[in-house]
Amino acid sequence: MNASNILLLLIATVALFASVNLAFDDSENALKSQNVLSKSEIIQLNGAIGPESVAFDPNGEGPYIGIADGRILKFQGSSWADFAVTSSQRENCTLPFAPEMEHICGRPLGLRFDTKTGELYIADAYFGIQVVGPKGGLATPLVQKLDGPLEGTHDTFAELPGFPDNIRINSKGEFWVALQAIRSQLSFSNSEMGNALLKLPFIAQQLDDLLNGGLLHATAIKLSEDGRVLEVLEDIEGKTLRSISEVQEKYGKLWFGSVMMPFLGLYGF
Repeated sequence: MNASNILLLLIATVALFASVNLAFDDSENALKSQNVLSKSEIIQLNGAIGPESVAFDPNGEGPYIGIADGRILKFQGSSWADFAVTSSQRENCTLPFAPEMEHICGRPLGLRFDTKTGELYIADAYFGIQVVGPKGGLATPLVQKLDGPLEGTHDTFAELPGFPDNIRINSKGEFWVALQAIRSQLSFSNSEMGNALLKLPFIAQQLDDLLNGGLLHATAIKLSEDGRVLEVLEDIEGKTLRSISEVQEKYGKLWFGSVMMPFLGLYGF
């Protein structure tokens, strides 16, 4: 089977059978998705990209976000201000998105405040776990080893229909999970077509888009404390939120981070 035939077969197969598995193959978890996230508001970042994680300090101020150029910003009502950085070598960190510079400039991802001390803990993709004081500035490395009776073990909490990114707990003990992409029910592993697809001139994102109906779109799932699906929210056509990396519930609203968008999303219940 040549590449052209495989591509035609792939497109035809996707058109016929590709679908989002939001039923989780579990009747107890089956829940109809709500296509409401297209109504979300957006807060522009003004020259910045990729607010991957969202956090609020113990005083309720913020949100704080980590962006692609290595900075952590704080929202101050109508504008963003610099709060912290994870690298001191920032002379050439001038572009909003420059992956080739991330190992120098840093890439802050997960953010968490210590509610007692006001310190901000930062998971940087290149510099590891860091911490910065309540007044911000240059973060410093934090070396800590986790140990205990459950060290090296894991358990399955929930099975989701896509690839989860950050997980955030709300005041009720429920969990919001952002899905970066939805898994198709199609499987090409261990097949002639699957092996041939790997040789085609696709980039990963193009193939992912094709398998998921040609459109990136936001999916947020709320789970109970025992892993049951409580709510599924989407922007199915990707009108407002095409990709999300985190869902933070605060002040009766959902705040959405993203690794690629130049804004923060905001949806009111």
